[in-house]
Amino acid sequence: MDNECEAAGPYSGERLNTFSEPEWLPVRALLPADSPRHAGEDLQHMRMLARIDAELPAIIVHRSTMRVIDGMHRLGAAQLRGEQMVRVRFFDGTEQEAFVLAVRTNIAHGLPLSYDDRTRAAERVIDSHPGWSDRAIAAAVGLGARTVGNMRRRLLRERNIGDVRVRTGRDGRVRPVNTSEGRLRASEVIRQRPEASLREIAREAGVSPSTVRDVRLRIERGDDPLPQGRPRRDGEPAASAESDRPAGPDLVPMLQGLQNDPSLRFSESGRALLRWIFSRAVRADEWTGIAEKVPPHLLPMIADLARVCAEEWRQLADQLEERGERES
Repeated sequence: MDNECEAAGPYSGERLNTFSEPEWLPVRALLPADSPRHAGEDLQHMRMLARIDAELPAIIVHRSTMRVIDGMHRLGAAQLRGEQMVRVRFFDGTEQEAFVLAVRTNIAHGLPLSYDDRTRAAERVIDSHPGWSDRAIAAAVGLGARTVGNMRRRLLRERNIGDVRVRTGRDGRVRPVNTSEGRLRASEVIRQRPEASLREIAREAGVSPSTVRDVRLRIERGDDPLPQGRPRRDGEPAASAESDRPAGPDLVPMLQGLQNDPSLRFSESGRALLRWIFSRAVRADEWTGIAEKVPPHLLPMIADLARVCAEEWRQLADQLEERGERES
């Protein structure tokens, strides 16, 4: 029977969220990972894991190739301890899905991937999953959606090939890369059936409910349903509701992965770090509705406070990535 993965993904049609029940397997039966780590595994991290007495999480293995997907450091620790058997959970899927899963699990817990590793992985995922949106790929590899979009456009220019017409987002929904056609379809549905709900129109037009809301407001004001923004550069896709804000990895599985990481769970400094992170992390949509509860006279102050906190987190992210680049 399959179990849901803690880092379950939102990608429709992918089998990245189910593993088999844990079982024991000889160490010699496993093959090296198709790893996103360009520099390979870290011997010091293996030695640290080998000194931990508690049972480590099962290693994730691609059943059809017997390659390790997640757990090369745990496998190395078992070998350092001279163990002959290790606990594994099998993943059934394609090799492309296995690589995406390897990237996702390695940004969610354990020894983090360097920025260079994540950019290399993003290029590979763009090739293997051209129909995924920038936000979906960004969430899988731990980069910003804008970074992925720039990378995609560069690769398309270098190869002199066209982009796909539709992409699948993080929520599994298929949306057009250029939303102009969808906006026009939505405006037509609104004129024919003004009583239809946002979700009904969105489903029929192939756009997001937020896009339908914007189209409806434009029609009510007597404006064109297509926004008159700046002209796009050659090869640059139109902005869509899904790419309006930056995206990173899903927060909940990342926090779960940190909580399960042996190097944090079994040391006082690690537990202190976990407490610090959990007290400051804002889960996805956790802030929804907060803006409406703030007294009007405090709106500017709370807005400034949010920006200051966001800037502090951004500076911390920069320092962490700089350290990762120095140590990679």
